[in-house]
Amino acid sequence: MVTMRLCVFGANGPTGRLVTGQALDEGHRVTAFTRHPADFPLEHPRLRVAGGDVADPDAVTDAVDGQDAVLSVLGVPYSKDPITVYSVGAEHVTAAMHRTGVDRLVAVTSSVVEPNPNRVGGFLFERVLQPYVVNKLGRTLYDDMRRCEAIIRNSGLDWTVVRPSGLFTAPAVSRYTVAPGHGIGRFTARVDLADCLLRELGEGGHHRQAVAVLTTEGTPSLASMMWREAVASKH
Repeated sequence: MVTMRLCVFGANGPTGRLVTGQALDEGHRVTAFTRHPADFPLEHPRLRVAGGDVADPDAVTDAVDGQDAVLSVLGVPYSKDPITVYSVGAEHVTAAMHRTGVDRLVAVTSSVVEPNPNRVGGFLFERVLQPYVVNKLGRTLYDDMRRCEAIIRNSGLDWTVVRPSGLFTAPAVSRYTVAPGHGIGRFTARVDLADCLLRELGEGGHHRQAVAVLTTEGTPSLASMMWREAVASKH
């Protein structure tokens, strides 16, 4: 891949740190946009850490200006209150890209935004875990992700939306799968998601499409994922 100047929004999250590190390893120049620049753990001669909030359109424009592409890996915890980070971020990022002449955008949402019409997870997953996560635990979050996707689709930019499934930690990039629309699987390693985002920037990327990214090796059990979601809902 040709080296690029990349701006990563949500750079201080678990996936954001991974994709920033992988991009630097591949020779890219990275602007890591985060609300907490002093806490950002990475240092590199080709890294610029930009402090700011996606709710601030001027800060977003300053970060986007001069880039070749933008990666959005924004993320917030589940909440019963309304969530607007994804949609507001999409609004301000796409507007900034138009103002500065940057065209390529790769953004992360979730497979929950458009569930697979085929049954791929078994009774417990399909009838218990997924409805609880989608309709109760993460309802306000996924509603905002849908608004975010609509903004991106209507932006007129060269976009790709990447939809992971249940995220987990893995030590290294695996032979994951990427498929337009839906794929077969329930889990995505964050390291695979980060790698997929960078691959989508290349010539083989899925332009103006939503794609599923799924890990098929070393995935967690459904029981461990249910436990993780239950604990997450209390913190």
